[in-house]
Amino acid sequence: MPTWGELFGYRIFFWSRETGEPVHVHVCKGSPTENATKIWIPQDGNPVVANNNSRIPQKDLNRLLKGIAANKESIVFSWYQHFGLK
Repeated sequence: MPTWGELFGYRIFFWSRETGEPVHVHVCKGSPTENATKIWIPQDGNPVVANNNSRIPQKDLNRLLKGIAANKESIVFSWYQHFGLK
């Protein structure tokens, strides 16, 4: 499971087995778990919460969405590089 980095104390990572899905990240505090929050990163660059399974407080989630949007190019580049696409 590759980690892109951290934002505001939350780990931003990919699961390696999700090759058939659109670009997205998982977010959690501490060690990654199956219940991590999933955030889609559509081509328009405006991240969308697919689920908040790790129950990130809304205030933190809003900051994370802004941080992910600000780092969209780097995250998407890492996604394609990891999965060997493009």
